[in-house]
Amino acid sequence: MFDLGPHASFIIAAYAVTFLAIGVLAFVTVEDDRTQRRRLAELERKGIRRRSAAKPKPEAPTAKATVKRKPRTARARKNT
Repeated sequence: MFDLGPHASFIIAAYAVTFLAIGVLAFVTVEDDRTQRRRLAELERKGIRRRSAAKPKPEAPTAKATVKRKPRTARARKNT
């Protein structure tokens, strides 16, 4: 294996603590995600909705809207 020298026990312990800490953080994160999803599902079951899940706004009409234009003056008619 590797020759870690006189500090092998310290190095192995440091790696073990690091892997353990990362494992615990991953486990806590996954469990928190599950808990939050369960809570959210319970609230939605009760009828409480998220603001981000609001009903979409009605779409604008597809036909072109008529635009009111100023009446053309006699001068503008001569130029066209």
